[in-house]
Amino acid sequence: MKLNTRAQTAQQSHNNSPIVLVHGLFGSLDNLGILARDLISDHDVVQVDMRNHGLSPRSPEMTYPAMAQDLLDTLDESGIEKATFIGHSMGGKAVMALTALAPERIDRLVAIDMAPVAYPVRRHDEIFTAINAVTDAGVSTRQLAAAVMREHLDEEGVIQFLLKSWADGGWRFNVPVLWDQYENIIGWKTVPAFDKPALFIRGGNSPYVTDAYRDALLAQFPQARAHVVAGAGHWVHAEKPDAVLRAIRRYLADNAS
Repeated sequence: MKLNTRAQTAQQSHNNSPIVLVHGLFGSLDNLGILARDLISDHDVVQVDMRNHGLSPRSPEMTYPAMAQDLLDTLDESGIEKATFIGHSMGGKAVMALTALAPERIDRLVAIDMAPVAYPVRRHDEIFTAINAVTDAGVSTRQLAAAVMREHLDEEGVIQFLLKSWADGGWRFNVPVLWDQYENIIGWKTVPAFDKPALFIRGGNSPYVTDAYRDALLAQFPQARAHVVAGAGHWVHAEKPDAVLRAIRRYLADNAS
């Protein structure tokens, strides 16, 4: 599946591989824009809408092998031989899954607040309830959509994040498929060991990457390095963008092609 993309050319000449930015569940290509605005200085940058999100095609399947194949198809369509992949949350798992499909197409890999494990906890049921409440209410403005969601969600940041995918009176993510395929989204199938350095950035307050997952992570990514951003949660790149960019820049410099 060829994904909807936003491609930007670096502002100065360089020999760096392109960077592909991959968002998480309920997101869109805009979500990692804060990273793109910095990295574009010396890298070509491609932001993608994942399947069933944004303006990308819809599909009843939402597995990580399928999402990885989408990324590979998008590389092929874009004429990109090799890229650095930076993925947040679900997007982090998608780029990890790509290591099993086409490791030779990955120059460097950054996973933001995501581990290569199956999570036993459903963390998004309240979000699904709020999203469906907006749909059922038939509201026509963003302000009314926000008001409906506030009846179900306490975190204003989450509400504003979701509203980025609300347009023309509807959601730009495929709610029924995301609900139906949710066990696949929080699940994981172990990938073979990836023999290149990888960077795992986690929010110090986030439950997604903990010491309990260390052995599983190192078995699949034996050259992984971890960087903890203190005082940040799951949306660490939005909460502490400067710290995340410093970690990414250091990793890119230390592992230059």
